[in-house]
Amino acid sequence: MQPRRALRLVLPQLQARGARGGVRQLGLPSRSCRRDGHCPGAGRRRPNLAAPLSPVAPPQSSVAAPAGPSGLLSTSCPRPRATHPNRSRTLTRSSRTSPAFKISSLRTAQIARHLSAASSSSAHPGKEATRHDGNMSYTTRKVAAPYTLEHRVYIEKDGVPVSPFHDIPLFANQEKTILNMIVEIPRWTNAKLEISKEELLNPIKQDIKKGKLRYVRNCFPHKGYLWNYGAFPQTWEDPNVVHPETKAKGDNDPLDVCEIGELVGYSGQVKQVKVLGVMALLDEEETDWKVIVIDVNDPLASKLNDVEDVERHLPGLLRATNEWFRIYKIPDGKPENQFAFTGECKNKKYAMDVVHECAEAWERLITGKTPAGGVSTTNLTVSHSPSRVSPDQLPPIPSNQELPPEKIDASIDKWFFISGASA
Repeated sequence: MQPRRALRLVLPQLQARGARGGVRQLGLPSRSCRRDGHCPGAGRRRPNLAAPLSPVAPPQSSVAAPAGPSGLLSTSCPRPRATHPNRSRTLTRSSRTSPAFKISSLRTAQIARHLSAASSSSAHPGKEATRHDGNMSYTTRKVAAPYTLEHRVYIEKDGVPVSPFHDIPLFANQEKTILNMIVEIPRWTNAKLEISKEELLNPIKQDIKKGKLRYVRNCFPHKGYLWNYGAFPQTWEDPNVVHPETKAKGDNDPLDVCEIGELVGYSGQVKQVKVLGVMALLDEEETDWKVIVIDVNDPLASKLNDVEDVERHLPGLLRATNEWFRIYKIPDGKPENQFAFTGECKNKKYAMDVVHECAEAWERLITGKTPAGGVSTTNLTVSHSPSRVSPDQLPPIPSNQELPPEKIDASIDKWFFISGASA
């Protein structure tokens, strides 16, 4: 067969494959890829050229993803080969079926699936965005503009404001294998948002220090938070109890959660997740557990059932997570954080034990057996709680406000290069 004829036969197949499945983006613009094949960050999903072809569906529109962490996992140019005419001639049948090419394609596809933000769920919905969880419908009610001192995100159940700390159940199924997670901070963002323990109904707000809004810094090669970061409802790390293994007391917060699925969440989202493992951060002499979870609707959820599965399918993520928590306060002039268990991520069983311990601590808090201190325990659903109220007893809460965010100082985008951190 003449070379030109072979090229004419191969290119339509490549274009068909690209139209059908090669449009998901990871965040960095494709123009950052050089002709030699090097790309400094993640990009589009490479189609599996060795797979049999099927009828081509009309291409779907895609949403551009926010910029991702440069060089975290991707090492090859992510654009479909059909978009590189100067390299199309090399795509013979033998090269497309070689073991090396199959491994490269599989690796690129894994990266695309698990760091992609190109999804409708990455939008920042307001009151119209509803998550259906059985017979429960959760919406968000935003007050004031993001990145302001007044900004709040309330969570409503069937239109009634509730507390994400106290009113949303910890477990989402009767078997207690699926848990509800409250997303506070979407992946790759910098604003330090958290459930307000002190305020009525515990809305999500941006943390403040010395009268200024707090942001996490970008410690190279990371951009903002590496995961959808949030908390488990109906859990509490008791500051009155010293953990027997970490030798440190709780940090007086709901249990922190790092969700590692492919979709970028939004503040106030209620996700259903399953637990995979846990790290024990020692933050200013307090135990600050970080539970590793994945959205049950994620494409990899069926393959991730314990901590060793995370390393198998998402190699490097746990190491990057450990590093991020270790160094993220250094740009603000603070020392490295330390870990219990020499930084080891404990398995699912250990993590579930931690979840149950923190759920029991919350039970003591909400029933008044443990003094609340400055924590607001007002709720609408916990029948045995002395702090339960009815909706008509709540003060008025402003209606939903879809306001543009305030401008963030450009210094927040600066990269900090930390000695001893991986590059």
